[in-house]
Amino acid sequence: MIRRCPCSPVPYRHPHRCRKSPFFPDWDIVASDAVAILRAAAGHDPYDRRLFDLIGELSTRSDEFRVRWAAHDVKFHCSGTKRLHHPLVGDLSLGVEALELPDDSGQRILVYTAEPGSSSADALTLLASWSATTGEPAHGELER
Repeated sequence: MIRRCPCSPVPYRHPHRCRKSPFFPDWDIVASDAVAILRAAAGHDPYDRRLFDLIGELSTRSDEFRVRWAAHDVKFHCSGTKRLHHPLVGDLSLGVEALELPDDSGQRILVYTAEPGSSSADALTLLASWSATTGEPAHGELER
């Protein structure tokens, strides 16, 4: 089954350790989309040993992943709206657009934007100014 967007990035270093997160108010949607995107990647490159090792690891360590994987949903990056909850500025609603790189590497750039004049735009401006004045990343920033 091919699912309709909104897009969902997969920003986790250890997806099998992830649990429902206050950062993602729509956790169930985010998790299902992440697995559906992973399934699309597996279909695109069925001989990627590292990818199938990851899928095997997730399948053995996470009941939640197994259930989602068994749904056979497939999803491709596109555009949509992502809801986030930042610990300093609260709820954000951001537009997201996935841009395909022309070299067919399978990599994409995800661009997030806030509607000008919205509370999300104000919150992002506040975070940017806070980070610029302290020279440190804002508390709660995703690990790189």
